[in-house]
Amino acid sequence: MENFSFLNPTRIIFGKDTHTKAGVYTAEYGKKALLHYGGGSIKRSGLYDQVVQSLKDAGVNFVELGGVQPNPRLSLAQKGIELARAEGVDFILAVGGGSTIDSAKCISIGVPYEGNVWEFYENKAIPEKALGVGVVLTIPAAGSESSDSSVITNEDGLYKIGLSSDAFIPKFAILNPELTYTLPAYQTACGATDMLAHVMERYFTNVRDVDLSDKLCEALMRAIIHNAPLAASNPEDYNVRAEIMWCGTLAHNNLIGMGRIGDWASHHIEHELSATYDMAHGAGLAIVFPAWMKYVYKHDVTRFAQFANKVFGVEYDFWNPENTALEGITRLERFFERLGVPIRLTQAGLADLEANIPLMAQKATRKAPQGQFVKLEAADVEKIYRLAM
Repeated sequence: MENFSFLNPTRIIFGKDTHTKAGVYTAEYGKKALLHYGGGSIKRSGLYDQVVQSLKDAGVNFVELGGVQPNPRLSLAQKGIELARAEGVDFILAVGGGSTIDSAKCISIGVPYEGNVWEFYENKAIPEKALGVGVVLTIPAAGSESSDSSVITNEDGLYKIGLSSDAFIPKFAILNPELTYTLPAYQTACGATDMLAHVMERYFTNVRDVDLSDKLCEALMRAIIHNAPLAASNPEDYNVRAEIMWCGTLAHNNLIGMGRIGDWASHHIEHELSATYDMAHGAGLAIVFPAWMKYVYKHDVTRFAQFANKVFGVEYDFWNPENTALEGITRLERFFERLGVPIRLTQAGLADLEANIPLMAQKATRKAPQGQFVKLEAADVEKIYRLAM
């Protein structure tokens, strides 16, 4: 096990009707908030009105900025930075999923910074100050509600880059599973794929003697695999929705990664897909992750065989663990198919793949090889894209 330092100060408020207390918790951290959200769904569902009323009841003044899109854009975050400065905002309340939260985090570090906030994402500067961020979660997927990460897409050049910083870990996150009842089945599926990928990125490691976190990872993966299809068949089952929502948070609050070195190549490879094609991140991961597995599994066949056995219940073939490993990859693909997400690039209807694959591979590795489990150069990434065809 590696040395580690674990910090996660996010207060989790979990359960029915908890979103009606958004104003109470916001008032603990600020006097004037930026209410940040996505499209019209929170207004159609009535959530917007409830959150606004909660802020008013708590005496919190606010301005608002909607319009966050999947794969959140730098341009909107920059607009939010300007608005927050002009209005004297001292706290940001994000109501939505990972895209809204990531955008809010970007704004939070941009407001007190004199330079261009994109410099943080390009590792040209390190965030030292940030406005506080609070969350009302509506889409369990990214785990951004209590993570130290934010991913933003710069439309200039179509660069999608992640940033990790303790500065913008949310102060609180309100998780009410009832708010997820109306999520479309495809969005629920992409969310489950995203959180499963967060666990797998940490699970496939070269670090030995990590038995406890192995078991934590395996339990989370089994819970996601069990509950995600149930949500599709009965979307208003509170207990199923609660399991999924809590899985998404635990998958990416860094706890299960302590003492081990995760890989993260699949995420970075997928970022180029969603930056180029603006596809759902979870859908891209369902395509990329099995292809990455097929490309690297021989590096440590026993780890993949353990994954197959402990997560999918594949009988362990001690004479030929490669059979077990490959069956595990097959069952992962079957699980994604059962959820209704694509597992091949050709199924996703993406144009100009032959022209874009070399470019995406180069962009993915432009600063350094990708991955920790196996180091991947541009040629390797291109082969993985082609395995995913």
